[in-house]
Formats: sequence, structure tokens, C-alpha cells
Amino acid sequence: MRYIVIGAGAVGGTIGARLHQSGHEVLLIARGAHYEALRSGGLRLITPHDDLRLDIPVADGPVPVREDDVLILATKSQDTVTALDPWPRHLPVVCAQNGVENERTALRRFERVYGMCVWLPALHTEPGTVVSYGSPRSGLLHVGCYPHGADELAKQIATDLDGSSFVALPSPEVMRWKYGKLLSNLSNAVEALAGDASGVDEILEHARVEGMAVLEEAGLAYSTPPEERELRGDQVQMLPIAGQARAGGSSWQSLARSTGSIEADFLNGEIVLLGREFGIPTPANEVLQREANRFARERLRPGSMSLETLSALIDERSAAGSR
Repeated sequence: MRYIVIGAGAVGGTIGARLHQSGHEVLLIARGAHYEALRSGGLRLITPHDDLRLDIPVADGPVPVREDDVLILATKSQDTVTALDPWPRHLPVVCAQNGVENERTALRRFERVYGMCVWLPALHTEPGTVVSYGSPRSGLLHVGCYPHGADELAKQIATDLDGSSFVALPSPEVMRWKYGKLLSNLSNAVEALAGDASGVDEILEHARVEGMAVLEEAGLAYSTPPEERELRGDQVQMLPIAGQARAGGSSWQSLARSTGSIEADFLNGEIVLLGREFGIPTPANEVLQREANRFARERLRPGSMSLETLSALIDERSAAGSR
């Protein structure tokens, strides 16, 4: 079986590197300067214990496929359609992405779609380089069929990943885990906008309470942080790496790389969408979605909004909705 990893950034690069290290056939798909760096110098994988150069095959677009190929989609959610469109539709697709809309989007195009819930602390801000902070294993991964179930391929993928420096589990309820991860990812926009300023906890809790309310009204089950922590145990700990501080998560990294886009529509925006469908106000998530998109569009520095400004915008939106 060959794993074609579409999007060799923080998540995709780590997954591809670890599968490659354990002897699996891997092809990385990247673009631009990152592709050129991978093609000329290999993937530099920095972990708490190693600084490696891995010569992993790479391409900048679709290649002739084989019947045993599995696509692992690790792009940001806003790039899902563009990333998948060139690939043959008979291949199985694993959505190793934040948010809960990617699997449904993929299923419009591909018959076999799998969800992957990813807890993997990593960083990609420099072409050719991925920093992975998880130790002794690189991350916790749930793999299952979409919308539910765990067939033989899901089990094989989980087995391969579990043997490749991950805690990986086949999960017939993978979307329950992904909805739980969605709730934790509501904080991504807060971090991208205001950094880790003292006092952000109140905003984070506001956004999470809105999220839980709409999920419960919609009848959507979600996992809880204690469940995740129990599975990670001491197998996936985020360790510091000298000279490689992880200043922020995936949304922060999008702003830091000045990509011009961010995944807020599929994180905070998912809560806003459900709130509108079920008549539940979601002012905190509305503001976080709107302002994160503005920061990406205007290529503003991550963490450059004051906490006072962000709080005032949420209070203003809350008051407008209650009139």
C-alpha cells in the first residue's frame, strides 16, 4: 500500500515522515517553495530527540496512481476541493484535517471516505522543515469510515500508523471524536488574533459554551478532553525543542506564513452555521470567524489584536443580537 500525503505541512509532513521511517511507501504532495525544498534537500524533521533529513519522494501535483494507493488529505479545510479535484475518484481518501465538513465534501466526489481525528502538536513555517513536538509518540490519531464504522482498510491504516510512532486507533465513531476536536479548535482563532494574552480564558469558554449548546441542540455527539487525555496518557506529551518554540497552532501558523487564508469558516464558522440553523445565538464565534478571516485577508500579524478589542467586539455583537 502506498500512502499519498496531500499537503506535507505540519500534520501531513509528520505523518508522511513517520510512515516513511517505519518502511511504508510514501509520496508527499507539496507546492511552491516547500515542494522545491523537499525535492532538492528532502524533508527536515525536527523532534525532541532528533534532527533528520529524510529523502521521501515528492511531487507538486497528481501522479499516475496504483490500485493500492491511499490518499491522506492534510491540507487546510478551505483547500479541500482544490486539493482533491485532480485525483481519481476510485481511490480511498482519509481526511486528516480539523473541522467536520471535509468528509462530507469528499464524499460528494469519492466513494470511500475516512475521517481522521488528529491530535498532533507540530509546526511548519519554513519550507522543507517540519517540527514535531510529540514524545515518545508523535500524536494521537483516530481513523474510521465516514459517516461511521471501521472497515478493514481503516484498521490497516490505524495499524500502520500505530507502528509508526503514533498512538492510532480504528474508531467506528470517528466523527464523535472530530466534533470533540472541533470544540477545542474554537480556540484557534483566539490564539491567532490575540495570542496567549492573559485573560483569554473567558473568551475561550464563551466560544466553547456556544459550541456545546449548538451541538447538543443538533443531536451531535462529541468526545470530551478527559477522554482524549486518557488515551494520550504519557505516550503523547508535547516537549520543548531548543530553538524551535511553537508559538501557535494551525491558524496562527497560517497568519505567520501570510498565506492569505485561514480555516475559521470551518471551525468557528461551523458553530455559527449550526447556530443559525437551530436559532441559537453564537456571537463569540461569529466575531472570531469574521476577524480571523479579516486578519488572513489583510495579512495581519498573528497575535496583534488586543484582548480588550476582541472582548469589546464580542460584547458589541452580543448586545446587537439581544435587541
